[in-house]
Amino acid sequence: MKILELNHVALHVADLEKSSAFYREVLQLAPIPRPAFTFEGAWFRLVANQELHLIGERFGPVLSRRRGNHFAVKVDDLAAWEAHFRKVGVEFRPRKQRPDGAWQVFLSDPDGHVVELFTPPAATEA
Repeated sequence: MKILELNHVALHVADLEKSSAFYREVLQLAPIPRPAFTFEGAWFRLVANQELHLIGERFGPVLSRRRGNHFAVKVDDLAAWEAHFRKVGVEFRPRKQRPDGAWQVFLSDPDGHVVELFTPPAATEA
């Protein structure tokens, strides 16, 4: 008996259209089909077998921060992402290096969910 993969991350959002636009345009995620649930939502492809699920009708506060609730995605070129964020006018925290050598950039979606983009330490990239 074993866990095979992390399949998806689900986030409750207040404004589905605004959040969908953020993940589609800012994080460049492709929308994917979603079953006909009885509540509003949108699904996006993260990588081959991983997805992001947005669930509408969030009414409570989001408690998300860099050292707390957040999710991270490994990227190929952090400088290109930073340039993209500047181009589309999205605020992000300045790049910082973890003690193990990985580089990180943090930004928040329209609801305040924190997203980390990172590149691994040079020794583990291969």
